[in-house]
Amino acid sequence: MYIYDKFDNTVVNERVADFRDQVRRRLSGELSEDQFRPLRLMNGLYLQLHAYMLRVAIPYGTLSAAQMKKLAHIARKYDRGYGHFTTRQNIQYNWIKLEQVPDLLGELAEVQLHGIQTSGNCIRNVTADQFAGVAGDELDDPRVISEAIRQWSTFHPEFSFLPRKFKIAVTGAARDRAAIQFHDIGIQIVRGDNGEIGYAIYAGGGMGRTPVVAPLIRGFLPKPELLSYIEAILRVYNRHGRRDNIYKARIKILVREIGAEEFTRQVEEEWALLRNEGINLPAAEEARIRKFFTPPAYEPAAKAAGEFEAQRKANPAFARWVETNVHTHKQPGYGIVTISLKPVGEIPGDATADQMDAIADLAEKYSLAEVRVTHVQNLVLPNVKQGDLFTVWQALGKIGFADANAGLIGDIIACPGLDYCALANARSIPVAQEISKRFESAERSALIGPLQIKISGCINACGHHHAGHIGILGVDRAGEELYQITLGGAGDETASVGQLLGPGFKADGIVGAVEKIVDIYLELRNPGEEFLAAYRRLGPAPFKERLYASH
Repeated sequence: MYIYDKFDNTVVNERVADFRDQVRRRLSGELSEDQFRPLRLMNGLYLQLHAYMLRVAIPYGTLSAAQMKKLAHIARKYDRGYGHFTTRQNIQYNWIKLEQVPDLLGELAEVQLHGIQTSGNCIRNVTADQFAGVAGDELDDPRVISEAIRQWSTFHPEFSFLPRKFKIAVTGAARDRAAIQFHDIGIQIVRGDNGEIGYAIYAGGGMGRTPVVAPLIRGFLPKPELLSYIEAILRVYNRHGRRDNIYKARIKILVREIGAEEFTRQVEEEWALLRNEGINLPAAEEARIRKFFTPPAYEPAAKAAGEFEAQRKANPAFARWVETNVHTHKQPGYGIVTISLKPVGEIPGDATADQMDAIADLAEKYSLAEVRVTHVQNLVLPNVKQGDLFTVWQALGKIGFADANAGLIGDIIACPGLDYCALANARSIPVAQEISKRFESAERSALIGPLQIKISGCINACGHHHAGHIGILGVDRAGEELYQITLGGAGDETASVGQLLGPGFKADGIVGAVEKIVDIYLELRNPGEEFLAAYRRLGPAPFKERLYASH
């Protein structure tokens, strides 16, 4: 993983010192809240319903074990003993005291973490495939260019005050595990006609009030020219993006209003002026960054294969976990472990300080001291020998994170909702908890198969409900919380926006409605047909007709 150089460390430490003075001035009354607000947002500090919330950047979702231990320490010392992992591969702390934030940021800086550009109208934390560097199907490690984008975008003077926030995601494989088509810029590593590595570029995707799947604006971009092309996209957006209406300020609105063809024409025209201006990543710098992501010297692990197979045959619960939560590693004899932060009845994405410490210990001992954060609010141990999987599974069971539900109905994304967020209209967490309880049977989950439920407490869609196979949106109707259902969304390479089924359900009826939808699917599906495929074949009619027959 990337290690900060002297320049990086200086930038982060100077920002801590600046913010320490800004907090002092706010506490003394020298700064009003209106004056302080843009300053705190530049450091990822929000004012939520009950307290300040701090969002910490985890670039492309990669953490060292030492960084994870620091996050646990922060939760224990400055919060209420836990943190919340988010859909941007970050972590949030919900109960922060303003006077302690400078010290907190100082401690984060000790392990090269910060809250810079996790808020505000700037380029946010760059996200990537959580299996980067270890997936057998990737063409190249997306973390290399993600790190280059991080360095290029941090404090970029031209893009620090954009019309609205700006999000970039990168995937290195044809299988999209980073939801790139729902980002302002989505980057897919591809191979050109002559076999050379380059990029396919998507622009203008997003969720929120106006969900849009990003159009492909360039099928192949030569690898050395990525930064100048991104800069061309941002310049066109910065020039024409709406600043008079917050609801129409995202790049997706610009692309939709002028059309993808005209937007692409303007980007290409701008790029023609930029591509030879020294913006692109020098080959020597790309090589320097790439060294930090050189694959480790894996140990031969084939000798443990027999023991692993015996453990799997002897323990059905372990076998289920391997099937759902262990993914194929490019190195024979190793596995990629997804740690589900979705125990039955608990808050999706939350982890206590003790749980984070335990995961850091597991990473040190069994995963080359590395942890990943996923955009579906789980964690990953990317390098686990097959012979250690049973031991890791047992250890995860002791901290409540051994659920075999990755990708299944219990692996629910949920935003903090009205329990924490000042923008929310409805609660998300209780709905997620009740759904997970309703479907807690491992046998029933296996019968249902892959099914993604995503829940948002308001139209801003922090729970990515538009991309849920079953999406749930909480709305306020005359002071009452109602929940609308969408079906058929997807955030993978077949990206689609879910379709609204009909009127919303009250809080006491939404879980039953979800169960009814699942029952209809099980009745109507073809043998072996997964939920999304069945919905795309059947359309909304049978679900809508039968769901609302007695509503």
